[in-house]
Amino acid sequence: MIVDERMSAFINSFAAPLPDYLNELEQYSIETNVPIIRKEMQTLMSFLLKMNRPLNVLEVGTAIGFSSLFMKENLPGESKITTIEKYEKRIPMARENFKKHDLNHQITLLEGDATEVLKSLDGPYDFIFMDAAKGQYINFYPEIKRLLKKGGVLLSDNVMQDGDILESRYAVIRRNRTIYSRMRDYLYELTHSDDLKTVILPVGDGVTISVKEK
Repeated sequence: MIVDERMSAFINSFAAPLPDYLNELEQYSIETNVPIIRKEMQTLMSFLLKMNRPLNVLEVGTAIGFSSLFMKENLPGESKITTIEKYEKRIPMARENFKKHDLNHQITLLEGDATEVLKSLDGPYDFIFMDAAKGQYINFYPEIKRLLKKGGVLLSDNVMQDGDILESRYAVIRRNRTIYSRMRDYLYELTHSDDLKTVILPVGDGVTISVKEK
């Protein structure tokens, strides 16, 4: 945790309640160690969606579908969400959750490696949520930037790697060093791009919010 636990708990105590079915999915994820967006990210994402009211949304990293469904609850009824997932064991559950809870068919699930799937998309997207394999963010970045419309928002989760991003490379567990290096590269690209204006926030496990200017 990159923010004091007591402070996070205090802030989260003001979070709006979730619909019952999302509460159940959140509890399931805790019990089975399926990664979903944290309370802090839920609050931030809800705010951004309500403020921007995007009609065309792209998500990279579906898992069991929690964040797609959460976004649906915070979007206009005419909004569409395209979400990408390659982990075969989670895809059936995501599809089942969408079947049960996306009755207006706002969500489209695309199966496959996002590196290839992104190339097949035309966009543009008003809002893109990056929440897939952290070591792949930098590889997805060129296509993500292409697909984001001018004035569109890119929200990237888990960019602080539980605080490891602050440490020397040699203080990070060896198996995590590639992810560490690639995430640093991703943050550099976001903050030095001529096309994007980016802010890094210590929310949850660290997030970036980028707006495409050109």
